[in-house]
Amino acid sequence: MDTLDPYRQIAQNVLKEYVRIQYAYGNIENEAVFDRESDHYMVVSVGWQDVKRIHGCLIHLDIINGKVWIQRDGTEHGIARELEKAGIPKDHIVLGFHLPDVRQYTEFATE
Repeated sequence: MDTLDPYRQIAQNVLKEYVRIQYAYGNIENEAVFDRESDHYMVVSVGWQDVKRIHGCLIHLDIINGKVWIQRDGTEHGIARELEKAGIPKDHIVLGFHLPDVRQYTEFATE
């Protein structure tokens, strides 16, 4: 079974929930950025907190060789659990923000 399209849809659905988050401070919004052709999926926080400009990546996922790579996870509870709950098996989720030597000690894929 081809998992690429379902993984794309799961990534988009999970990340869309983060766009709805309202910050308690500042004038900050989350924006979803989806590139289905290159399989890059991001949530970017953009706005102002008083006179300070806010612009940064909250979540960055890539689909590489049939696996979902978490390149950046700035969430409170961890996006990997949400992806797993949505239907992506642990052995198809790579915690790309960990050093390759450390990934073997997680319960997720190493590459």
